[in-house]
Amino acid sequence: MPTDGAFTELMQFQRDTEALMSIAGRLGWDQETMMPRGSSDQRATEQAALVRVVHKRNTDPRIADWLAQISPDNETEAANIRLIKRVYERDCRVPTELNACIAEVTSKAHGIWASARQNENVPEYLPILAEIIKLKIEKAAAVAEGGEHYDALIDEYEPNISTDEISTMFQNLRPTLVNLRKEILSKQMPKAINSNFDEKIQLKLANELAIAFGYDLNKGRIDQAVHPFSSGSGDDVRITTRTDPSDPFNCIYSTIHEVGHATYEQNIQKDFIFSPLGRGVSLGVHESQSRIYENQLGRSRPFTSWLYHRMRDLFGDFGIDDPETFYKVVNRVDSGFIRTEADELQYNLHVMLRFDLERLLISRDLSVNDIENAWNERFESDFGYKVEKPSQGVLQDVHWAAGAFGYFPTYTLGNVYAGCLYQKMRESVSNLDKSLSSGDLRGATTWLSENIQTHGSLFEPKATIEKATGTSVTVDPLLNYLEKKYADLYGIN
Repeated sequence: MPTDGAFTELMQFQRDTEALMSIAGRLGWDQETMMPRGSSDQRATEQAALVRVVHKRNTDPRIADWLAQISPDNETEAANIRLIKRVYERDCRVPTELNACIAEVTSKAHGIWASARQNENVPEYLPILAEIIKLKIEKAAAVAEGGEHYDALIDEYEPNISTDEISTMFQNLRPTLVNLRKEILSKQMPKAINSNFDEKIQLKLANELAIAFGYDLNKGRIDQAVHPFSSGSGDDVRITTRTDPSDPFNCIYSTIHEVGHATYEQNIQKDFIFSPLGRGVSLGVHESQSRIYENQLGRSRPFTSWLYHRMRDLFGDFGIDDPETFYKVVNRVDSGFIRTEADELQYNLHVMLRFDLERLLISRDLSVNDIENAWNERFESDFGYKVEKPSQGVLQDVHWAAGAFGYFPTYTLGNVYAGCLYQKMRESVSNLDKSLSSGDLRGATTWLSENIQTHGSLFEPKATIEKATGTSVTVDPLLNYLEKKYADLYGIN
């Protein structure tokens, strides 16, 4: 068989696999947004069936035959082959039934987690969490082939990075974050927002912001969920947000954050759709887009000035007198329990807590039955106050119920990547602050689209960032950005 024939056949085969994975993702979106509560067992069976089909396709012996015959002619072909080979080799180490079992158990776990969270009932959640961890350890052992189990889990979300590399990065971040937090909390805090914000108007503003940040609603939609998320790729990318009548920032910044994820998927080259290149290259790079949209752009002084006036138009007087005060309120550093609602400074401390705890769970150095106490003790040590109820602590995130061990460190990786990108963006986009002050995001979002999003998975994660910035990835730009911003906000010398 000629090389070009083998490549064509492989890519046609892969196209159907990618389409099936897209369907599985849509089922997951439906489960979190519209599925009846009593349908979870049936959905678990459906998800498991799809996982079996996809896993069998990913390990089809013909893939090895096709790969052996192909000599890539260009960068795009080489990238497709690299990614197909990576999945083939990884999945061949994992039994089909193990993957199907993980899919079925985690699908059921979502409803159990949601119920436990609502009822503040950790014991309700622990048995299925223990089952998930057991299955994930089994999968990690199969993939790692004698290597570190947690490395194998991270690789699923952020290829070519190790636990040791992430630990070193976190160690370089932590002292500055802790010291800066301590200095800030000794200062007088700006007042918190205190008014009532109509939830229908919040959703109207969310739609406006989504469009302003480049989200194509003709190929997407915005729904509500307990835990906001983005789902899909190509021409069907959906996001969710949430509302709270006393806290409009929850809706505003959840929406902007998820739009960062969604526009990444929408802006990938169209001829990459239904190929391995047709999705974001890693969760760390994905998170760089959501975090730079949410923080460096959405919480900036110029943009919050525009947002202040737009909120006055929509909600009337809500007790804040001027844009500068509003900027300080938006960026308020305050005590809090919820990672997704944390300010830029403390957010990474929330991630580090989860990173350390889940490593202990995967290494079996921490029992599932002890996880609530371990969480609460670590939280009090890091933040200086006690968790008051499980929904503020071990039950606040859905990730472990979804089996997403190794996922949490990608959030801070995304912040590090975003720091690097923002430094380069400020050098490259003229009149950035002036545009942001008028609510015009096009200069910033176009730069990100052209330098990151369009490439999909063409390059490896770190290479994607380095090609965009022209420099190696370090924590320095993020730390410089945070120190400058918060020194200005809180008058720190």
